[in-house]
Amino acid sequence: MAVGDVKSNISSVSANGYLTIQPPSNEEWVIHNIYHEYDIELVLTDGTNNLVFDSDSGAGVYAKYAFHVTNSVYLKVHNKDTSNARLIGYDGIQTK
Repeated sequence: MAVGDVKSNISSVSANGYLTIQPPSNEEWVIHNIYHEYDIELVLTDGTNNLVFDSDSGAGVYAKYAFHVTNSVYLKVHNKDTSNARLIGYDGIQTK
């Protein structure tokens, strides 16, 4: 993939599970939008330390943001529904 390419995904995330937004080791991304159909938490992580920095209830979107992610520091989106899988998606741009 090349700099400027769109990076996007939509996944059915298991009950109490996570969608990981982590580029491969040779890429960096800026995530602009995160979409969700139920309660979520946003987590910044390096794989060891987990910083829960925001949460949202119900369906919604984090629109027009600039979440910078690398292979070593990346995002996880936590599906807070403990009974059902829920759809979570994102889009952004490759910057490196």
